[in-house]
Amino acid sequence: MTLDDLLKVRAELEAGIRQLIGRAIMIIELDLFALPCGCSGYTATVRGLMLDDLEVFEDHLLKLLTTTSIDIPSGFVFARVIPGTQEIAALNVRNLCPRCYSDFATASGKRPRPDIYILQLVKRKR
Repeated sequence: MTLDDLLKVRAELEAGIRQLIGRAIMIIELDLFALPCGCSGYTATVRGLMLDDLEVFEDHLLKLLTTTSIDIPSGFVFARVIPGTQEIAALNVRNLCPRCYSDFATASGKRPRPDIYILQLVKRKR
């Protein structure tokens, strides 16, 4: 993936979310990452997106996030909520390493922690 490709994905995500929500939403940063534990994925740092928006448009947002041209398995998709608020700080698409998968696979519900809202967690076969 080139820098131009990444810029295009950022713009497409922003436009798609704006069209869906119907107001100004900004993706101020789009990052690809590979963590020391083995997790990899991308993070879209957002402004203007609220928890209510996720709850209402969850299926549509999930589709937008998992159908980008970024070729990363999307087994875990979640939003990072700013603690004590309803504001979303970032949207994350992550391929979990075995250790992190076991941490999240035992969690229940959409909000296993106050700062996380899970849109998708694909359970692995044993």
